[in-house]
Amino acid sequence: MNAILKILSDNPRLSNAEIAAMTGLTEEKVGEEIAHFEKSGVICGYRTVINWDKIEHTDKVTAIIELKVTPRKDTGFEAIAEEVMGFDEVESVSLMSGGYDFSVCVTGRTFQEIALFVAKRLAPLDSVTSTTTTFVLKKYKEDGIFLSAQDDERGADVL
Repeated sequence: MNAILKILSDNPRLSNAEIAAMTGLTEEKVGEEIAHFEKSGVICGYRTVINWDKIEHTDKVTAIIELKVTPRKDTGFEAIAEEVMGFDEVESVSLMSGGYDFSVCVTGRTFQEIALFVAKRLAPLDSVTSTTTTFVLKKYKEDGIFLSAQDDERGADVL
């Protein structure tokens, strides 16, 4: 893997000068490489991992929805994925092997809001044959980052 990509995946807040010092490249070369990666779609964006459990009064519920679908004759899974990705509630879509076809991560303000999204917008899509919704109760690690240790309701220390 390219050294610049590895460094950015670990910490996207580093400056070009800091990355240059770590790689032995010039700051200008680092800037050119990053621009190339962004233009070519290798770097798709930068994000901050937030522990939403630490924010009081946050109305944020996450669910993982397993979708079984019938692939479309001419486009297979691609057109279905594009349609699902178009919903604002959808955070991510992955084609899966195994018992279901797509894993869809969605967010909403309440459990009911997500349930209604699945029932009224996702399940009725052409090609969707079944859905299974699982709600995320707590995140311990996200994008390789450990979220801080806290006591859970059972009183056991958890990471």
